[in-house]
Amino acid sequence: MARITFLLFDGFSNMVLSCLLEPLRAVRDQTRAEIAWQVITPSDASAISSSGLSIAADTAWRDAGRSDMLVAVSGYGFRDHANRETARMLRVLARQSDIVLGADTGAWLMADGGLLNDHSATIHWTVLSDFEEQYPDVRVRSDRYVKTGRLWTCGGASSALDLMLAFISERFGSASAFLVSTMFLQDAERPQGEERGPGMLAGRGSARLRQVVNLMVETIETPLPLVKLADRAGLSVRSLDRLFQEELGMAPGHYYQMIRLSHARELAAGTRFTLREIALRCGYSDAAALSKAFRRTFGHPIRKSL
Repeated sequence: MARITFLLFDGFSNMVLSCLLEPLRAVRDQTRAEIAWQVITPSDASAISSSGLSIAADTAWRDAGRSDMLVAVSGYGFRDHANRETARMLRVLARQSDIVLGADTGAWLMADGGLLNDHSATIHWTVLSDFEEQYPDVRVRSDRYVKTGRLWTCGGASSALDLMLAFISERFGSASAFLVSTMFLQDAERPQGEERGPGMLAGRGSARLRQVVNLMVETIETPLPLVKLADRAGLSVRSLDRLFQEELGMAPGHYYQMIRLSHARELAAGTRFTLREIALRCGYSDAAALSKAFRRTFGHPIRKSL
């Protein structure tokens, strides 16, 4: 069971919150992982986003209890939130959380509470210089996200999504992270020729990696043996394996299969094809072979992923 507590400050970004929360929801719904979350606010009342949307607190922050991860999401007005009461609250909540994540301008409040002293951190790029000047005891970095032990920080929405994918990969496995990345970053009807979808799990990636991933996407129905895949990319099989291990953290054969299984999931959810038709469209000999591969990877039958 993973228990996540979202601490929302007035002025938070709906987009940042979505990029943090929706991947968790997708993993829970699609893989049956045990994930629960709650929303708290400094005042215990509703938090108002930068666009005026209101999100109610699920419980008083003093009753939040223990969490695997505390996610502090702050946007506009962060300087007003940086006060003695906020610092005290964050220190209390941090003591009962395994990981403390500051998103958008949340790192500012973490630093103000003394949580980031002598630690590396980042923040939304628009206030990076101010952050460095205001908190000289923090080792400020311009990375998309920074993980220093149990203290994690990131900037805006896209970096928040990257960081949450990293968390999902560590906690629930690379297969779950891959599934989420394709759900949020891929246009299922036009996966070819666009720098979205499977390759986004690795960020931008090298040109050679993108070349190989494109070959994989183009040959979903008739998967190539790794020897031929490597040959078409101008690589040896050993170099191909090293490329994927270094940039994606998994073997090329595993990644190839994840592309095919992800496409199978999308067809099962969005079409009336039979499992046999889906299997053939995804490079499997029959429905039984597809079902076996899907269950082995995700832990449940393909139809239960809908």
